[in-house]
Amino acid sequence: MKIASTPLPLQNLHLFQARPAGFMCQMSLLNPLTRPVATNSISLSEKRETSTELTRLHLANLEKLLQKPAAPPNQLDPQPLHKDSKNNGPMENKGKGRLEGLNLARLWPAVKAPEQMSPRNFNRLQRLLSKTNEYSPRNNLGSRWREYHGSNHWKGLLDPLDENLRREVVRYGEFVQAAYQSFHSNPTMSEDGPPSPHQVVLPDKSYKLTKSLYATSSIGLPKWVDDMAPDLGWMTQRSSWIGYVAVCDDKREIQRMGRRDIVIALRGTATCLEWAENVRAQLVQIQEDNDDNSIDKTQRQSKVECGFLSLYKTRGAHVPSLAESVVEEIQRLVDLYKDETLSITVTGHSLGAALALLVADEISRRALNVPPVAVFSFGGPRVGNKAFANRMNAQNVKVLRIVNSQDVITKVPGIFVGEELDQKLRNTRVGAVVDMLEKNMPLDYSHVGTELRVDTKMSPYLKPNADMACCHDLEAYLHLVDGFLASDVPFRANAKRSLGRLLQDQRSNVKKLYTRKAKALTLNLERDRLPMSGCLPSPT
Repeated sequence: MKIASTPLPLQNLHLFQARPAGFMCQMSLLNPLTRPVATNSISLSEKRETSTELTRLHLANLEKLLQKPAAPPNQLDPQPLHKDSKNNGPMENKGKGRLEGLNLARLWPAVKAPEQMSPRNFNRLQRLLSKTNEYSPRNNLGSRWREYHGSNHWKGLLDPLDENLRREVVRYGEFVQAAYQSFHSNPTMSEDGPPSPHQVVLPDKSYKLTKSLYATSSIGLPKWVDDMAPDLGWMTQRSSWIGYVAVCDDKREIQRMGRRDIVIALRGTATCLEWAENVRAQLVQIQEDNDDNSIDKTQRQSKVECGFLSLYKTRGAHVPSLAESVVEEIQRLVDLYKDETLSITVTGHSLGAALALLVADEISRRALNVPPVAVFSFGGPRVGNKAFANRMNAQNVKVLRIVNSQDVITKVPGIFVGEELDQKLRNTRVGAVVDMLEKNMPLDYSHVGTELRVDTKMSPYLKPNADMACCHDLEAYLHLVDGFLASDVPFRANAKRSLGRLLQDQRSNVKKLYTRKAKALTLNLERDRLPMSGCLPSPT
C-alpha cells in the first residue's frame, strides 16, 4: 500500500527494515494486482500460508501507523479487498467501507453509524430531559396585556409566534394538565351526598383555587350494565369533577401581568357517559331567557351540539350544573375585586375546549360588569353553527384555538371541510347554496375564533406518522407550541420544555433514536409519574 508524501515516524522504521526474501514476489492482499512468482522450491500450500502471515503483518503495521497523525483522507489510496485469504470467500462490501477490517473512523471521523446522534443534539436531548420544576422570571406584560389577551384577535403575534404569547399559551395549557391530574388522582364521587373538596396542585403558585366545577350527563346506562360490570365505578357515574376556578393572588405576578387574572380550567373526556355525550352530534338551539333583550333575532338562531349542551346545563343529584356554578363563582369574584383591573381566561382541552366556549358565552351574557373574556382552547372540536360563532363575536369574546394539523378531533363534528375552503365557497357563485345548506343541514358546524396551527411533523422528536392519540395529546400540543417559531420555519433549536412527560406518555410515538438515547442517559422514565412541569423559563 502506498502512502503518498507521508513521512514515516522514526519509531516505526524498524517495522519495514527487515524484509523477507522474495518480498516483491509475494502476493499481498493490500495490492491484489500483484501475482505470486515462484523463487524457490516452496510448495503452493506453504506459499499460501506465508502470504497469509505477511498479510496479517502488513495490516498490523498499518494499524500502528494509523494510531499516529495521518495524512488527510484524500492522500490515501487504499485498494479494495476482493478475497478473504483464509476462507477463500468474497468479502462483504455492501454499503460499507472498502477496508472494513481497519478502523476507518480515524481516517474519516465525520462518518457516523446509521441513526447516530450528533454531540450537539445529544446535549440538547440531555438538557431537555433534565429540566426541573424551578420557576424563573417571566417577561413583564405590563400595558400590553390586553393585546396578549386577544383584544386585537392576536394580530401580528401568531406567525411568527410572539415569545411572550408562546409562554402564556403554554402556561394556560398547564392549568388544564393540572385538571387532568387532579381528576385521575380521585375520580370517584359519592352518590350519598355533596362531594368532598377536591385537591388540585396548581402549576403556578401565584394562583389559588376558589371553586371546583362538575359536569353531569343527562343520560344514564341501563341497570344491567352495573349488574354485569360492577367494577366500572366512576366510569359510569353521571356527575364528575370537570375542572376548577382559580384567581391570581400574588402581588408581584399581578404587577407583571398588568391585571388580576381569573382562570377557568376544564379537562377533556374521561368517563363512559362523557364519551356517550360526545357522539350526540345533532345541533340543538340554545334556550334563552325570554327577558334577555341583548340577543337579536339572528343570534337566537344559534345552535350547539346536543351532547356538549347536555353536560353543560344538566344538574346532578348533589351538585349544580356547570353553567350555574361557573356564573355564580365568576360573579362573586368580580364583585370581590371590583376596584381592580380584571381578566377572565377560560382554557380547556378536547371536551374541555368545547365546554370553554359555552362557559365564555354564558359569562359574557349573564355576569354583571364582566371584564374582558378570552378562551385558549387546545384540540377542540366544533361546537356550534355559524350563528353561534357570530354570537360569540358580537359579545366580544376572544377565542384562540390551538390546532394540530394531524388532529382529527379538530375537524369534527360536521362536514369534513376546513374553514378556509368554506370561506372560499361562500365567496363564489355557490355561496347562496352554501347558505341554504347551512340553514337546513343538521350537521352544519363552524369553528369560532382565531387559529394557531401547529404540526406534529415539525417536531424532530415525534414520528411523522404518530398515531391519533398522540396528535390529540395535550402534552404533545404544548411540546409543539414550545417549539413553534413560524409556519415556514423549522422547530426551534432552543426549545425549553422538558421531554420527560412526552417520553413517558407517548413513548411509542417518539423516534427510536431519542428513546434509545434517553435510556442510555440512565434516566428512569418508568418511575413514578412525573410531577406537573413548572412554567417555562423566560423565552429571552
